[in-house]
Amino acid sequence: MRRSNLIFWVFALALLLVLSACGQAATNQTADAKAGTETVPKTAAETKTGSAAEPASGTDAETVAYQSDVGEVQVPKNPQRIVDLTAFTTGYFVALDAPVVGAMQGAMNNKYIKEQLAAQGTTNLGDTPTAEPILGLKPDLIIAYKGAEGIDKLSAIAPVVQLEYGKRSYKDLMLEMGKLTNREEAAKAWVEKWEARIAELKPQVEAAVGDRKVSILNPYAKGLYVFGNNYGRGGEIIYGEFGLKAPAKAQAEAIDSGTGWASISLELLPEYAGDIVFTSPWSGDDSDPETVYGNSLWKNLPAVKAGHVFRLDATSDTYNDPVSLEGQLEFITDSLLSAK
Repeated sequence: MRRSNLIFWVFALALLLVLSACGQAATNQTADAKAGTETVPKTAAETKTGSAAEPASGTDAETVAYQSDVGEVQVPKNPQRIVDLTAFTTGYFVALDAPVVGAMQGAMNNKYIKEQLAAQGTTNLGDTPTAEPILGLKPDLIIAYKGAEGIDKLSAIAPVVQLEYGKRSYKDLMLEMGKLTNREEAAKAWVEKWEARIAELKPQVEAAVGDRKVSILNPYAKGLYVFGNNYGRGGEIIYGEFGLKAPAKAQAEAIDSGTGWASISLELLPEYAGDIVFTSPWSGDDSDPETVYGNSLWKNLPAVKAGHVFRLDATSDTYNDPVSLEGQLEFITDSLLSAK
């Protein structure tokens, strides 16, 4: 055989082997993808279809260091696809006009932000989201509570910022979320506007309420929860901003103690009920609120007889984000001014 022909056949055989190997690799990758749809990948790069270095569509590839409540994490400088698994933080992103692509069902049902989330096309992740739908949203930032289950799996999808509930006041958390989303000026502007509005309303409320006491009471299966100034339900406004007082025992146990709440039996209700009461059924169990509302102890409260009981929205007033607080402020102010 001539030398030129020998070289040709050697080259052809080598090329055939290369093509065969590539075809086998492609077949194996396809099979792995079909078999592994329920498996969370070990690295963020494995979640992408293209090059591992290629950023997700519409995201800012530049990252910055952010100090979360469990340590420093590298996050996008300008996040474009946020998944919030806390529910209670979602309204901060709505207030800052930061794009939320996935949120918990509670946030999606919050009447104060549900329309904005729908307009954004935010996906409802339900009450117990799994990794697969989160992965499908291609987030560039995930928000979760400190110590939440599955943080390692979430971190394989996108940077995870862990927050500790109740660690900061809502104003401080607003400023933090402004820093996290590169919207610090917008966060500061909201706080300034809010404080100006409170300064306008507070003298009117103080004049209307005087030295009367105000309670926040939620019936539940074993009695009632008495809430203070940091668990939503208007507490941040009633006690925090307007500086109103609760009955002595409620003030001591749910506010001055720093716990934010207390649990009492129905028999103790008269000692914790103020001249003005804000209330809603507890949504955390299947108890019948009429066990309390239909009881003679409740019906004989001075606030009930005077018509000074105001019903909170059990689905939305538990939230204390900026948008929810704006909605609650109007309702609470109107209620207090009417209780003359």
